[in-house]
Amino acid sequence: MFIIQSRDKDTGARTGLLKTAHGDIPTPIFMPVGTAGTVKGILQRDLAEDINAKIILGNTYHLYLRPGTDIMKAAGGLHKFMSWDRPILTDSGGYQVFSLSGNRKLTEEGAVFKSHIDGSRHVFTPENTVDIQRIIGADIIMAFDECAPWPCDYDYARKSVALTHRWLDRAVAHFNETDPLWGHDQYLFPIVQGGVFDDLRKMSAEKVASAGLAGNAIGGLSVGEPAEEMYRTIEIVNAILPDDKPRYLMGVGTPVNLLEAIDRGIDMFDCVMPTRNGRNGMLFTSEGTINIRNRKWIDDFNPIDPEGPSMVSLQYSKAYLRHLVMSGENLGAQIASIHNLAFYLKLVGDARKKIEEGNFKIWKDSMIKKLSERL
Repeated sequence: MFIIQSRDKDTGARTGLLKTAHGDIPTPIFMPVGTAGTVKGILQRDLAEDINAKIILGNTYHLYLRPGTDIMKAAGGLHKFMSWDRPILTDSGGYQVFSLSGNRKLTEEGAVFKSHIDGSRHVFTPENTVDIQRIIGADIIMAFDECAPWPCDYDYARKSVALTHRWLDRAVAHFNETDPLWGHDQYLFPIVQGGVFDDLRKMSAEKVASAGLAGNAIGGLSVGEPAEEMYRTIEIVNAILPDDKPRYLMGVGTPVNLLEAIDRGIDMFDCVMPTRNGRNGMLFTSEGTINIRNRKWIDDFNPIDPEGPSMVSLQYSKAYLRHLVMSGENLGAQIASIHNLAFYLKLVGDARKKIEEGNFKIWKDSMIKKLSERL
């Protein structure tokens, strides 16, 4: 299911191949976020061809509420519903439920919450989130967990981790007792939690590792903690998680975050930053970060990025993109989103090449200097 193909001699970086029913995924990999069955504003054709996404995300919470499991089942699962024949990963919805704060209540059984759409009452449990993800049909599904807030005190984090571990036992048991609905295998990934407390992270990593599942995830980071805390936590957790299983860092992050995490042995990433920032006029390029709204780009007729991570990066000028964004044209958000996602995919692809060539560390350090520049 996961084959490690090469390792960097100076860091923990490695390349691999994650095999799923809907295709093989080269790692390290970035996964565009398609929360509600769409990567916002981007056609599946462009996702596959210009961006070259190998796997995308869907979200259990949002798809459960709308269009709902009856429609998902009638459609034959998310792949058919959205006309996407490549791999999909679904988050369990835990992060979304716990971000509702005042509209949810935790119990031993699960999480009771009110829909953000119409205020209706719902319950997520470790078991029914597996069932929902069986209906959605994602290749990789996540165990239901609690993402503790940052900052939180030690006692809260300790109780949260213990609850997540009890839920994990139930999720694994239910996963093993049920079968996929759509004729292809699904993999369940558990999630390491524990805030920024080293002993809790170690305990959680040991629990997750002992589950013996196909891959493992690290959650509860990039929620406000300093980057140094995130990197330290990754090192602590990856020293415990099985080396021969893929490691997924959830919800992270900036291009610099990705390179630093790859350095520490992370294989998979997702984040809304490329699309969300793109819609707001922030572009990640090979020479640094651009705020396309700045006047300096008003008559810059050079390509968005001369290194061309995508077709649109070379086809359209900064001046034209600025015009679209300032005019509120939907095409501006679309071009910026495609460019940013293609940049992220090219970045992890370049990292893969540098690991294979044996010069990842030198390349990473030079790239971080560029990526930290505001143009």
